[in-house]
Amino acid sequence: MTASDTIVALATPPGVGALAILRLSGPRAREVGETASRSRLEPGRIQLRKFYAADGDLLDHGLCLYFAEPRSFTGEDCVELQVHGGPIVVDMLLERLCDLGARLARPGEFSERAFLNGKLDLTQAEAIADLIESGSRAASRAAMRSLEGRFSEQIHRLVDEIIDLRAFIEAALDFAEEEIDFLDNDDIRSRLETCATHLDEILAQAEAGRTLQEGLTVALAGLPNAGKSSLLNALAGYEAAIVTEHEGTTRDVLRERVSLKGVPVRINDTAGLRDADHPAEQEGVRRAWTEIDRADIVLFLIDVTRGATETDRALLERLPAERVQRVYSKCDLLEAGATRALDGIYVSARTGEGLESLIGRIIGDGADYNQDHQAFLARRRHVDALRRALEFVRQAAATFGETRSGELMAEDLRAAQRHLGEITGEFTSDDLLGRIFASFCIGK
Repeated sequence: MTASDTIVALATPPGVGALAILRLSGPRAREVGETASRSRLEPGRIQLRKFYAADGDLLDHGLCLYFAEPRSFTGEDCVELQVHGGPIVVDMLLERLCDLGARLARPGEFSERAFLNGKLDLTQAEAIADLIESGSRAASRAAMRSLEGRFSEQIHRLVDEIIDLRAFIEAALDFAEEEIDFLDNDDIRSRLETCATHLDEILAQAEAGRTLQEGLTVALAGLPNAGKSSLLNALAGYEAAIVTEHEGTTRDVLRERVSLKGVPVRINDTAGLRDADHPAEQEGVRRAWTEIDRADIVLFLIDVTRGATETDRALLERLPAERVQRVYSKCDLLEAGATRALDGIYVSARTGEGLESLIGRIIGDGADYNQDHQAFLARRRHVDALRRALEFVRQAAATFGETRSGELMAEDLRAAQRHLGEITGEFTSDDLLGRIFASFCIGK
């Protein structure tokens, strides 16, 4: 991107509609808009204008808004044309605006310019995309909090804590020849521990926010005819999968997206786990294991009418215990007063018994988190950066306890600050910016 570029894009979804919005941004935005409309544009006013082709033919008429720099989304001169939403009309207007000196914008380029011009930090820019693409009301509200700067504020407070620590430690290094050892001070230990605690708290919030943004992946696993497809249908709320009494009905992975108490969840119903002779079923079992390996949570279903078999126990030994929840299915077929195992949740897809308990176990603290009006959305890169920052702060604390080397502590804290700066964009490579904004829609 160069500072002299003026960009244009369709800011509304392509296709036939009542209205379409064309967005211009850059140093020539006003000039291009005035030439196309053959009229003067006043900042901060909504004006009804006609838009003309180069030969003078009328292309369309609609509303025109001019935002003078720096009072615009991007911080540059911006012009928006609200026109009729026919694809041909939009194409002719885009072609006309490009002929007048604009170029088509890259994906996310408007948000990128807003970031580069200091109108947004990186977390706020990403929140725009998250708000548009949010998969639940809770995610939408959390994205708006991020856009309002809630996440950024917490990161800036952490950075200030680290800067204060660095200033004290580096000042102590400057006075190393003095008789007083400034680093022989338990206040430093306390401040490092407090900083680590704050980082840990925000990391927990960010991980929960990442769950809201990306959702959870749940794999339904178990022997054939264990009730996996029936449970999928119960959670999805409709007949997403074929259910029969015959074993091996599901051979491929069935995927459904649902919202459980505001948390987006991807449920993958897999083929029954057994040694199969048919090539199609063998491939289904292979794919089932692939989904199990990728899942955040594995619901292992056991048919209560036959109980946990040796095969069930052998399969459970192969599964990652920390991600597995035992689910005893078809509990409506149990006799009254029958003893129930304590190592799982009993459910009935037919009557709905146990489904609320199962949903609570799937989303964990997600439902409570959704009610927290301080919740914000986070991405995997935010979580990774917070983890690395926490590692360096803990390393600085360990150094203080072992050697009290000011040089090493200062370097660790510099690294922690750098990783936190990556979150808001204060220390960010061009490659990372390119990857982030390339994932945005054109016109965003």
